Formats: sequence, structure tokens, C-alpha cells
Amino acid sequence: KALEKAAPGSSDRAQFDRFIKAKREAEATGEFVRVSGDDGGRFALTGRGDVNTYALFAELFADLARQRAGVIVPTGIATDATTAPFFAYLVERKRLARLVDFENSKPIFPSVHRSFKFALLTLGRDEPAAQFAFFLAEPAQLAEPERNFILSPADIAAINPNSKTAPVFRTRADAELTAKIYANAPVLIGEGEGAKGNSWGAFYLRLIHYGDHSEELYSQERAITEGFQLVENAWRRDQEILLPVYESKFVNLLDHCYATSDNNGNTFEIDKKAQPVKELFPRYWVAKRFFNDLMTKYKYGRKWLLAYRDIARSNDVRTMITMAIPKGPASVNLPTLGFSDEAPGHALLANMAALSLDFVARQSISGTHMTFGVLKQLPILPPNFYTEPRLAFITPRVLELTYTSNSLAPFAQDLGYDGPPFGWDEDRRALLRAELDAFYARAYGLDRNELRYILDPADVMGPDYPSETFRVLKEKEIRNFGEYRTRRLVLEAWDRMEADGNFTELDLGHGTSTGSTDRLLELP
Repeated sequence: KALEKAAPGSSDRAQFDRFIKAKREAEATGEFVRVSGDDGGRFALTGRGDVNTYALFAELFADLARQRAGVIVPTGIATDATTAPFFAYLVERKRLARLVDFENSKPIFPSVHRSFKFALLTLGRDEPAAQFAFFLAEPAQLAEPERNFILSPADIAAINPNSKTAPVFRTRADAELTAKIYANAPVLIGEGEGAKGNSWGAFYLRLIHYGDHSEELYSQERAITEGFQLVENAWRRDQEILLPVYESKFVNLLDHCYATSDNNGNTFEIDKKAQPVKELFPRYWVAKRFFNDLMTKYKYGRKWLLAYRDIARSNDVRTMITMAIPKGPASVNLPTLGFSDEAPGHALLANMAALSLDFVARQSISGTHMTFGVLKQLPILPPNFYTEPRLAFITPRVLELTYTSNSLAPFAQDLGYDGPPFGWDEDRRALLRAELDAFYARAYGLDRNELRYILDPADVMGPDYPSETFRVLKEKEIRNFGEYRTRRLVLEAWDRMEADGNFTELDLGHGTSTGSTDRLLELP
């Protein structure tokens, strides 16, 4: 505003005029490149959203190249949502020959930030498959065969059928193992032409948004000021009740009471020695009436919710962190998933908590958020996979891992259990999780060596292998227990179930899948 009011001919006024001119040029350029292909636009695939010139540059090269073309562009050309139509076009038209991704950590380009990622994109014609390499730090690593892998258009469509973006793998073994898992289970929600659908009837429940719903949030101070009294962990005023708002920092894997807050809003871990486990005391509450109004938008009849942590990284202890919570308000950083009332929701919970799925999730997430778009493309075994013997194996384990406080009694009743909550025994919980991990590894068609790789690639490929899966989990457990406990327990569970004939009784095959989805989906 000050520059706009500057006197004509002054330096401030000249600066303002230059700004206005540049702004108009940028807006005009945006209007030009966003002209659709149907109307004669030159950038039908990349002229959308917040236009970036590198994407326009790549599309122009693709249009001009008769045989081969090579360009250096940010890796987002293959992984970002805004460039997904362009990358999908390259794959579907068999134009993609090679994509080599570099991290500028060495740095290769000294004047560019060391965290910047760029790719060598090679375009061709009638390419049967494309060669990929990711996370390279220097060109010499291109000569390492384990860092290079090949994916056909069908492979890419199977792994990322909705977004059509490039799957990102550190090594060839990661790519092959992920492709095998996808071959044995459909994605949770398929979209677009030829999609396999949504057998779980899954949908996203958008509940409490702190920005949109700020006027509905009650702190302890506001609740007291407005005449509410705390009775059995709930604020009450006449017939009005305030419900606790669940947040991601209060929960953990199969644990809805991981942490709580004090009267000052400080968060601390809940002491699990108390039996049953202490209930959550959150930062905020909302009126039960308001929550019920939110839920009228959705067709969901259960009295518990399946939730997962939005903040997630591929190098955390776990990436896909999911749990059951009481049916009540949850913030957007703890998304909740609805599903068909007829489906065995506790089995969906168990599947989402499995190590094998977490391995795939780590290949799928590129930032710090487990978005619903990523979740929809994860391979989830369908409801008709769960025969009576398989549910008989899963149900008691998920029940004991989940039902640890009175607030989840509806979850237990949903599974036909009317007893008290289960005591918290960390050693027993580790064993139950290991048995479920072995079950789901077998269900995905993996063999023992592939499960060993998921647990720790160095255990199979040697210490110098350039991939990592659960390194942070391994390091944490070695500090706490003097060993990688999860690896030992999961492999012991596998061997025990193999020796006892459990895999045969559950009709889970022999862990040597050839990649046919029919084998799993058509079992009696």
C-alpha cells in the first residue's frame, strides 16, 4: 500500500510499477498455459493448478521428441499429484524409458540446496517397460544393479492405480516384493475406469477441524466457566455432555490410551499398570449434540471408529499407525475410516496394523502425511478373504490388543465379548502382534525369507545393502531389550505356526504365491 501511494517518478513508485507488471505477466502466462487441450491449449497435461515451468518444459519436450529425449527436472514430475496426468500419459502411451532420481546431498550441484531432489527423465517411443532408480546420491551408484529396477505400465497401474504416479523404491528387491503383495490383494478403494471397486465400503469421516470448528471447542477452563462439572471423565451440565476430542498424539498402534493431558494441557504417556487402563483426558471437548450432527452426514452404525495417525514418515518406528477409538470426536490429524456395517471391521483394523502392510506404506508415502489418497491405494485383503477359521484366529488377538479400557466396551461387544477389559501385558501384546504379523505375511503370499527381508533387509542381503525398512524400530528395541525383539518374535511365530500346521488349517497356502489375486479371493 505504501509503495502504491509513492510519488510518480520516485524509486518506490518504480518498484511498485515493476511489481504490477510482473504480476500481470504471471497471471497472463497462467491463463495461457491453462487453456485446455480441447480448446487448443499447448499444455493439456501440465497446465493446471499452481503451474510450475519445469512441468511445462517436460511436456513440451515430450511433444517435440520424435524418438528420444532426455531432460533434468525435479522428481515431482513423477510423484506429485499436479503432474500425475502427465506421468500417467507417459506410462500409458509407453513413452517412459527411464527415470533416475538423485538427492543433492553430496552435492552434485553445489549451488542447489542439498535436500533438493531431481531426476533424469528419458522419453522414448513404444517402450515395453521403464527403468527406475531412486535415492541416488552420486552418478556412480547407477552402476549398482540392486539400485535399478524395471516396472511395466501394468506394474505401475497395479501399485498406484488411482494416482498413476511413480512408486518410489530404494532397491529392486523393494520393488519386486511390493509388486508381489499388490498382486495378492486389491487396493482399499479403486477409482476410475476398470477399478476393482471398494469391497469394504470404506469412506473418510471428516470430524473435528480446529480451524473450522474453533467455536465448538471447549477447554477445561471454558467448560468450568460455562457451568459444566466433571463427572466420570465427562463434562456435564444438566442434560448436556461434552465428549473428549481424540488427537494423534494421544494414540499409538492398537492403543487408544497411549497418552493423555493434565490440567495445564501438557501431554504425557499413560501408566499402563493401572487396570483397566486409565481413560483419556484430552485438551479439548465438544458437545455431544454437535458431534451427533456431524455424524448424520455419514451412514455408519457401529459404536467405535477405526482411526489412523495422519502424521507419518517412512523412517519412523512405524508408518501405518492405526487403532480403534470410542465413537466420538477426533481431530483431522487423526483421520477416521468408515466402512460397511456388514464387514468384519476388526479384521480391517488387524490388516492395517500388520508389518507387511506397513512395509508397503513406507514405499508409498513421500512426505509426512498418511493422506487418504495414499491410504486408498494400499493393498488390503477383502472381506470375503475372512473365512470362519481365519476370523477365529484373528478375533481373539485383536480383541485382547484393543479392549484395554472400559471406553471400548462397544468394540468388544461388536466381537461378541461381554467381559472386562484385558490387562496390559507388554510381553504378551508383543507376542499377539507377532502372531498377527506372521498371519498377514502368509496371507499376502510371502515366504519366510521375504518376511525376513521386510523385518530387516540387512539380515537377508548383507549390511551394505542400500535399503532399510524398520531400522528405527530395530535400533529402539536393541536399546530397550538388547535385541531386535520384533524380528525374533515374528519369525518364531511363523515357525511355530508352520510346524503346528496352522497355515494349512487356515488355508493360507505355502508362502510361495505366483502373484495371482484369484488364489486368495476364491478360497472357500
